[in-house]
Amino acid sequence: MYSIPIGEGEAARLKEVAVTLSTPEDLRNICHMRWHGEPLPSDEAVCQIVDLSRALLFPGFFGESDIMRDNIGYHVGLGIERLRALLVDQITAGLCFGYECDVKLHLDEIRESARVKALAIIERLPELRRMLEDDAMSLYRSDPAAPSLEEVLYCYPGLRATASYRLAHEILLQGVPIIPRMISEMAHRETGADIHPAATIGERFTLDHCTGVVIGATCIIGDDVNIYQGVTLGAKSFVTDENNLPVKGHPRHPIIGNRVTIYANATILGRVTIGDDAIIGGNVWVTTDVAAGERVIQAPLLSEALRIGPKKKV
Repeated sequence: MYSIPIGEGEAARLKEVAVTLSTPEDLRNICHMRWHGEPLPSDEAVCQIVDLSRALLFPGFFGESDIMRDNIGYHVGLGIERLRALLVDQITAGLCFGYECDVKLHLDEIRESARVKALAIIERLPELRRMLEDDAMSLYRSDPAAPSLEEVLYCYPGLRATASYRLAHEILLQGVPIIPRMISEMAHRETGADIHPAATIGERFTLDHCTGVVIGATCIIGDDVNIYQGVTLGAKSFVTDENNLPVKGHPRHPIIGNRVTIYANATILGRVTIGDDAIIGGNVWVTTDVAAGERVIQAPLLSEALRIGPKKKV
């Protein structure tokens, strides 16, 4: 790389820009305004947490590819120790980030809390593996194009997105700010699915094709739900406060029952309930409740979706 000379006048102008970019006044709305050694979350370290967690949940499919029966204990043991260290560091940073900037922090206490939370998350890994194995099997059984469960584990973005969501959700349940959202946004970039870590998703969840799926923070999804690409489970409107700002945490996303199938590019908005065993067809717009067993499909040459009641049992 060639060194490019800087003139005296140019150097002074560059220094002026550097000073402006470094002043607290210029950073007041965009930077975590602590300057006493408190850690900030690391995008790279959070990415390592995701990669390492996947490797522990599915050894050989993610991470080291030379894992065998006689060395798996060694690899898993090392991985858990490394994951603990990463979690403690990033949870500490996340907890610091959650405090107001004018509050004096006690880093020893925060780090001790982070150690407790990290251990609790690691102890959930066996249960996460069980749930993700069921998610993978559900994907395999529902997709005729999947020749093997191994191909689902190696290749399917829906399983990767679900794995990231389940990990982020566990961290969120421990009361850790920002780190779960960082994980969900990494999965968004990787898979095209935007699943908020605060959403509640049941067992045997299937994201088929995955790309373009949006699942909002207060969404509740039951068991055995199958969602295709481009589906939005979003908010129709927001409750606002006296300053006309959105009220945080107000339930505003759909409730999806058990055994529901939602086909490609369907949009379901607001705090509506989709009943058990309902089918939402592709490209429809739903803003009202759908009864259990009901089918909502796009009616030909009509401006509204066509609703078909549940099949009657003979």
